[in-house]
Amino acid sequence: MQVKSIHRFAKISAFKAREVTRAIQGMPASDALDLLRFTPKKAAGLVSKTLKSAIANAENNNNLNVANLVVKEAVVGEGPTLKRSQPKARGSAGPIRKRTSHIRVILTDEIEITRREDKPKKTNTSSRKVKSAAKPAKVAKTEPAASTAETKE
Repeated sequence: MQVKSIHRFAKISAFKAREVTRAIQGMPASDALDLLRFTPKKAAGLVSKTLKSAIANAENNNNLNVANLVVKEAVVGEGPTLKRSQPKARGSAGPIRKRTSHIRVILTDEIEITRREDKPKKTNTSSRKVKSAAKPAKVAKTEPAASTAETKE
């Protein structure tokens, strides 16, 4: 079953909030909350609120077990932009766009939980050769010149 929660008209640019939501997609809900708790961005707090609301909806409205919930989708769409103006030189004005966004989190219990550390690590199979550290140039060995007495004989 899917459960969703939407935070509409969040006072943050959608570009900034998408950075945070990309990190939590496909994660278990409890792991996503831990990640958001330690992310030092304003968007992390807003996404965390929305995620907690979705978890509460799943628990109270649909009687789902919180341990089985996975973030199926975390999407940020653009909301309306408030248009303001900033005074500029010589009596002119410059535009200011105060952007808003809509944050939508969808949780599900139908997806099997796989943690990132459980996934097998990919091996580097590229055919590029790795350049080794610079080797010192070879110094040609010079033999001492034969004495002139020996060469005349």
